[in-house]
Amino acid sequence: MYGGRPTRSGHPLSGSPATFERMNKAPVTDREADRRAAAQRLLMARDWRGALTELEQALAAAPADSMLHLWRAQCLLALGRKRDACEAAAAALRNATAHAGFWDALGSVFSYAGDQARALSAYDRAVELAPSHARYFFNRATVRRFVGDLAGAEADYDRVIALQPDDFEAYKNRSDLRPQTAASNHVAELEALASRPPAHWRAEVQLRYALAKECEDLGEYERSFRHLARASRCRRQQIKYDVAADVATVEWIVNAFPSIPAAAPPAQNAQRPIFIVGLPRSGTTLADRILGSHSQIVSAGELHDFALAIVAAVERRHARSRIPRRELVALSAGLDFAALGAEYLARARAAGAGTGRFIDKMPLNYLYCGLIRRALPQATIVHAVRHPMAACYAIYKTLFEDGYPFSYDLGEIASYFIAYRKLMQHWQAAMPGVIYQLSYERLVADQHRETRKLLDHCGLDWEDACAQFHRNPAPSTTQSAAQVRRPLYARSVDQWRHYERELEPLRERLEAAGIDMSVPVSGVLSGAR
Repeated sequence: MYGGRPTRSGHPLSGSPATFERMNKAPVTDREADRRAAAQRLLMARDWRGALTELEQALAAAPADSMLHLWRAQCLLALGRKRDACEAAAAALRNATAHAGFWDALGSVFSYAGDQARALSAYDRAVELAPSHARYFFNRATVRRFVGDLAGAEADYDRVIALQPDDFEAYKNRSDLRPQTAASNHVAELEALASRPPAHWRAEVQLRYALAKECEDLGEYERSFRHLARASRCRRQQIKYDVAADVATVEWIVNAFPSIPAAAPPAQNAQRPIFIVGLPRSGTTLADRILGSHSQIVSAGELHDFALAIVAAVERRHARSRIPRRELVALSAGLDFAALGAEYLARARAAGAGTGRFIDKMPLNYLYCGLIRRALPQATIVHAVRHPMAACYAIYKTLFEDGYPFSYDLGEIASYFIAYRKLMQHWQAAMPGVIYQLSYERLVADQHRETRKLLDHCGLDWEDACAQFHRNPAPSTTQSAAQVRRPLYARSVDQWRHYERELEPLRERLEAAGIDMSVPVSGVLSGAR
């Protein structure tokens, strides 16, 4: 992998198995008890394959034990077998206990596996069984946001805050659910909390990101940026990261893939994935929702599978593990690309992509465009782009869960953006006409025309649903989960201009690197909603 969630506890990949009472009350033999204990130890050690073997043998003797099914689901999920994990979690339902923690853990498995409907049902049961437990409301709020029940999510976050006033992540998530208004906002409450000495750096980060968002909604731009700068600086201090490594990675990739040979014609029945790449907050989720609203396309979400397939293939070929990044990049140029493509598709199917056309909207796949072209010549690559200043500001004002460590410092954002743009220009030159560039500004200015062009490029007929993407009931688990429930709007196109003075050093860095600052279209705000 070249490049550098929100439900709590019951986290299916935590390595800490749920430890509730056994679901079946039949006596167990010493051998069965030993298998359960061995499975628990392996789960704690994150030895998923070993634990899975023990669990399957234990289930042969106790097929009605729902805890064993739950643990098995957690193992399968950790191994990337999402569909199998859902089936195992469903098996756990057959003899489920009236234990709120069990239902919470089950909800986490379903949610991470992509079955948000059953996750919501499980969290409903957890809340019903333990109505004074804040964590269960928090987890349900997360899934309600994914499925578009924003009012329900806000009510749940309100309940979390009432039960646990120091849950500052709940304040931040609540602020993100909707545009705040003068008549309905939480600024006074958040300001009062932020004025106290913070108990932990995470508290200050969450509160000030929430304040930055709500103040921006209210047009209090200077106040908003003040909170944002303080929050991002605090977050950056907690991260061990050197942007120079990511900048150097681009040079290594360009050197490893100076050209991309013409692709052989794909087999007639080859699966044709659509990769949506770019920077976060540049329209990748919007492109995914538009294409995913088409009847012939399934959105598989942000899959890590192409990067994982590269690493696995290099390690197998050279019988080594933990290969340094620079060497990994160089060695990846000598892979069997047909085998790499086949492995990626197998991984994607196990993750729920299905056997038809699907979307992989992992933004960081921009690093692998050349490998994608060689491994999957039948694939479509869509590059979501946005005005450089708008893209960088949108990244800066977002509190990411784990990834994108460059996003908390404007100087590092500039360095990363310049390197990213250099690599994308290299891919475009090495593979002319292969990568389709989708401009956020052009899409906002003329939604139907740009949508039709995108569908044409992907070989899809027009469907009205693609222009009504906000009505798509499919869950969204990205940072844009709330925004995609609204029709396309132009408000964010020029939002960065409210901060031109504060962002001037960023602009100067980008212009000095030759980044084009011209607006893709004129009059993009006309007719704005």
